[in-house]
Amino acid sequence: MMDHDKRIDESVEFVPVNIAILTVSDSRKAADDRSGDLLTGRINGDGHHLAGRAMVTDDYDAITGQLRQWVADKGVDVVIATGGTGLTGRDGSPEAFRAIFEKEIEGFGELFRHISFAKIGTSTVQSRAVAGVAGGTYLFSLPGSPSACRDGWDEILRYQLDIRHRPCNFVEIMPRLGESPTQRRGG
Repeated sequence: MMDHDKRIDESVEFVPVNIAILTVSDSRKAADDRSGDLLTGRINGDGHHLAGRAMVTDDYDAITGQLRQWVADKGVDVVIATGGTGLTGRDGSPEAFRAIFEKEIEGFGELFRHISFAKIGTSTVQSRAVAGVAGGTYLFSLPGSPSACRDGWDEILRYQLDIRHRPCNFVEIMPRLGESPTQRRGG
């Protein structure tokens, strides 16, 4: 396993990111949202700002509505959702997220499942973790278990949301996420 901490360039100043947490669940309430609590603790503990926290039912319109609200909010840089990534009829987070994405970050789900495979074996194929970008905002959808949220944050997001991580990270390209295709072609 790679030692990610060796990839942190201490000569670069840390930049806190504004992160909103979305819990997607038909059964959990705020009082027993262990996954949302875990992510909130890690975000704050790593020096980022909790920009918002919400809980919605596993409903396409509820999920996309909350995502659109946060994408439009310039005070939110990143949304991390937990829940609704399974295979049952009610699990609709990936579909809702993909409806919002302007670009999908395919490698996120692949890497998440790779990490998960080492811990839960072939059961990881049931995870449909996804990530993408919309309106200059990063959107990540993790499974609903605390262990999945721990893996997603501790093994991927902690480092990719740290501007000091080398050779590259999500934070350093944030100012360019809103470029239009015309701007990229120089016209």
